[in-house]
Amino acid sequence: MARRRGLSRGPAQQRSQTNMSGTRASNDRPPGSGGVKRGRLQQEAAATGSRVTVVLGAQWGDEGKGKVVDLLATDADIISRCQGGNNAGHTVVVDGREYDFHLLPSGIINTKAVSFIGNGVVVHLPGLFEEAEKNEKKGLKDWEKRLVISDRAHLGKHTRAGPITPRLSLAWGHSPGRAVFDFHQAVDGLQEVQRQAQEGKNIGTTRKGIGPAYSSKAARTGLRVCDLLSDFDEFSARFKNLARQHQSMFPSLEVDVEGQLKRLKGFAERIRPMVRDGVYFMYEALHGTPKKILVEGANAALLDIDFGTYPFVTSSNCTVGGVCTGLGIPPQNIGEVYGVVKAYTTRVGIGAFPTEQINEIGDLLQSRGHEWGVTTGRKRRCGWLDLMILRYAHMLNGFTALALTKLDILDALDEVKVGVSYKLNGKRIPYFPANQEILQKVQVEYETLPGWKADTTGARKWEDLPPQAQNYIRFVENHVGVAVKWVGVGKSRDSMIQLF
Repeated sequence: MARRRGLSRGPAQQRSQTNMSGTRASNDRPPGSGGVKRGRLQQEAAATGSRVTVVLGAQWGDEGKGKVVDLLATDADIISRCQGGNNAGHTVVVDGREYDFHLLPSGIINTKAVSFIGNGVVVHLPGLFEEAEKNEKKGLKDWEKRLVISDRAHLGKHTRAGPITPRLSLAWGHSPGRAVFDFHQAVDGLQEVQRQAQEGKNIGTTRKGIGPAYSSKAARTGLRVCDLLSDFDEFSARFKNLARQHQSMFPSLEVDVEGQLKRLKGFAERIRPMVRDGVYFMYEALHGTPKKILVEGANAALLDIDFGTYPFVTSSNCTVGGVCTGLGIPPQNIGEVYGVVKAYTTRVGIGAFPTEQINEIGDLLQSRGHEWGVTTGRKRRCGWLDLMILRYAHMLNGFTALALTKLDILDALDEVKVGVSYKLNGKRIPYFPANQEILQKVQVEYETLPGWKADTTGARKWEDLPPQAQNYIRFVENHVGVAVKWVGVGKSRDSMIQLF
């Protein structure tokens, strides 16, 4: 399986024990000082714990992270989610069955592993159980025995779907011909309507209430899983106060507070056996019996609240820093960081998209790739692979290897273009612009590579790929400086070719 390549690969880069000046930290202490001796030996001892393997999106999402996670989850002991909510959408195909996951880690399929929802995730309880029930009908079994939820995770208050109407009445339950709402999702929709009316454009959120839930968290008015399982009277008082705050901002909002509290009380007892102190759970996992721990990133680098194409982003950190804050683990326990990238680029919603092809190429990529959002059902915009984006994602995440997915979608093309650099006002720029208006103005410089005009869906090893497809992969590796570890040529688990 090995092949001659110019890029080194293997374990994550060794992190040297140095101080900020670049010199090795000293173990010496001032004479007579007390306390525990600190320095290199203690740092090395702390680093002997297990290291987590991280899978992250390198574009605007929908890269096929679920498939890579599913592949790695087969021999993992713990699979975790660290950020986002049920605004994510991962599709996994196993034994001909297609599973859709939004809030549950897609590794929940592995019956021998524990799935963990970390503190950085916003948890929508009705959505959690609804998602599980849908996948149970497809063959998912005993998921509740394998799921652990951090007690520090915030509760997202949103519901399944419904049109935004002039006056919103929110209640739990089913009613023929009537929408079912809850205030975070309703507020998400109202904010989108306001943006459209005031600015002539909206962000293009999934309307799952993720932004408002994270807003409540940042405003310190949010409610967490531990609150729900503690004093319910205190929880109820805070819930009512939060509902009133949203009603004061949106006078058209009506909330069936008592109805929602009744249902939340029922959910509390259903999740109680699943809830653990998340920080201690992860510490035990890292420092106890050696375990393989997998972290499943949601969304992607270009949707990160800090580093994405703001404001057309999600409300959490989808880059590697979010793993530490979203699970409660230190940086030295980060091991391999795998970036997942499509062989072309897609984006849902509005916002700058430098390599977008609003032509027959874009239409071909959309139709061949079946580019519809798993969560929203929205048609995805399509364009050529953009290596400026990929290099930027690598700067943020320090990828140790890449998974290049959906290579087979390019099989029908005579030639394939790759965006390799940006020009602004006629000058090449080495960075990815932060400002959306500037990003809209960049000129993309392309390299054109010959297509392979051959079916790659049957390929199962490197040698099965046409030489032109191999050259395409090498081109990506050389321009980004990261080796490609997997190549995806289809939907099933066995269509991921492992190169090393």
